[in-house]
Amino acid sequence: MGRPEILRATPAQAGALTALMHASAAYQGDYASILDGYAVTPAYIAGNPTFAAMAGDELLGFYSLLEDPPELDILFVADAAQGLGLGARLIAHMLREARARGMRDVRVVSHPPALPFYLRMGARRTGTIPAAPPKVRWDRPELRFDVPTG
Repeated sequence: MGRPEILRATPAQAGALTALMHASAAYQGDYASILDGYAVTPAYIAGNPTFAAMAGDELLGFYSLLEDPPELDILFVADAAQGLGLGARLIAHMLREARARGMRDVRVVSHPPALPFYLRMGARRTGTIPAAPPKVRWDRPELRFDVPTG
């Protein structure tokens, strides 16, 4: 696997992004309900800055940044690419994109097991989003990334 390139995702990649998300081991078992019926659509990609990490034709990860208010809406790294630094590269890319768009900070509502990752990446914990059964049966950490200015 070569060094992935992070490129703006295209609406034509919606199916591949959705498949990568649904294949994630992090969202199996107890956490599977949050993704039930969820799909990244072409309209979503067209309307929100969404970036894909590609090694040739292979999709290894992606993220999506909401602009108003600023929020890291989706971040996934393929199971086979975890532990290789790709998540950190996606976060660094997201922060550069946020700065280019004039954002001062970026909110994250985290998957509970991903909390240590976001803290390592420099996010600060700001609260907890309560469970919203039946789809989301667990509390979720809320964090913020401060966007570097220079």
